[in-house]
Amino acid sequence: MPRPRVVIADDQALVRAGFSMILAAGGIEVVAEAADGARAVEAVRRTRPDVVLMDIRMPELDGLEAARRILAAGGEATPRVIMLTTFDLDRYVYAALTAGASGFLLKDVAPEQLVAAVRLVRAGDALLAPTITRRLVERFASRDHPAAAAIHRDLAALTPRELEVLRLLATGRSNAELAAHFQLSEATVKTHVARILAKLRLRDRAQAVVVAYETGLVTPGAAEARGP
Repeated sequence: MPRPRVVIADDQALVRAGFSMILAAGGIEVVAEAADGARAVEAVRRTRPDVVLMDIRMPELDGLEAARRILAAGGEATPRVIMLTTFDLDRYVYAALTAGASGFLLKDVAPEQLVAAVRLVRAGDALLAPTITRRLVERFASRDHPAAAAIHRDLAALTPRELEVLRLLATGRSNAELAAHFQLSEATVKTHVARILAKLRLRDRAQAVVVAYETGLVTPGAAEARGP
């Protein structure tokens, strides 16, 4: 498989340089850097990367709006977007997840975690563990919250089994835990998850967690009562 191709968007030159060095050492190609959101959008159009590391707060055009424009383009060439933030409960990260971002990283991420995150997202998975996403959703998911209207899906398209898989996925269970709960193979669980994402037109598990909360399938606090 070809090396992952990445665009780094951050208004701090030292951050861009540091991330670029870490990724290069990890066998990942940095095809462009951008100091603001507008340049990031242009860089993505020009270089067609696999993954974009996008700072949330940037001049000219912030990272959230830049991510929306990149993800709205659609198509097979649309890159995965990882939002960069200083705070792990930033309300803008929640908005980014509803817009289609595949997760977020704190800027003080360890080098090996940065490389692993890019490879994970490039492979099509969500960066965030569902339990981390849940913290964001529980804090900000509300029908009165401006970002809450960004995603709405009709769960009627799901079978009863798929609804149960989605509910448990949103409370933080891994594929292995889901397989044990349903007494299924992990391959079968992955098939269920893939069908859920396809039916609800979602990019990954991170968005699936958001949908589960915003539709009321899961309520805050449900993850603490996980049971067997």
